[in-house]
Amino acid sequence: MAVIAPKGWYDISVPLKQNMTKFPSDPTPFKVYRLSDVALGAKVTMSMIEMISHTGTHIDAPLHFIPGGSTISDMSLDATIGPARVIEIKDKQKIRVAEIEKYDIKKGERLLFKTRNSPLTYTSETFVEDYVYFDIPAAEYLAEKKVRMVGLDNITIGSFKEPGSLTQTHTIFLRAGVYILEDCALGDVPPGDYELLCLPLLMYNGDAGPSRAILRPLK
Repeated sequence: MAVIAPKGWYDISVPLKQNMTKFPSDPTPFKVYRLSDVALGAKVTMSMIEMISHTGTHIDAPLHFIPGGSTISDMSLDATIGPARVIEIKDKQKIRVAEIEKYDIKKGERLLFKTRNSPLTYTSETFVEDYVYFDIPAAEYLAEKKVRMVGLDNITIGSFKEPGSLTQTHTIFLRAGVYILEDCALGDVPPGDYELLCLPLLMYNGDAGPSRAILRPLK
């Protein structure tokens, strides 16, 4: 599949397709199929999509883990639109404070973390258990910095193998009002500064929203 984009732009969205990666506890695999097809004699072509709100590239809202938390339909448009920085993580296991503190992270930043997950975890048709994730001190560090948004090149930001990690990392960010962009396709994106253009589907009272996310160079 080829996405047409101006030179220097990057589409970091994971395409929605049959047999795409899902988190093991998700209730059902993503489904997309033709409901009707002009090639088969129908008057119109239409597709049916069945998925949870955390399929593919998506934004987590506080409601995902915080009772009574704000929702996707409450989200300010500039939470995921504006200057963003892609930071490449060298650690093969976790995102740790020791590696990220050298980047002089500022309040209000939108940060995308590129790891060895790209492109393995989002191109595999089965869930990859061995991936780079945020450790809890790193999540606390970024929340204390009051960043605006964090993104990762994996379907989730916490460890699948460490009890409590998924809940704690999400809760730390979301309680602090930090939006989470998961499943970013960063494999071809060089580290650096960009403009992020990303919006979720406007799901009323949504806990998350599937998204199209684009990076383009800052002028």
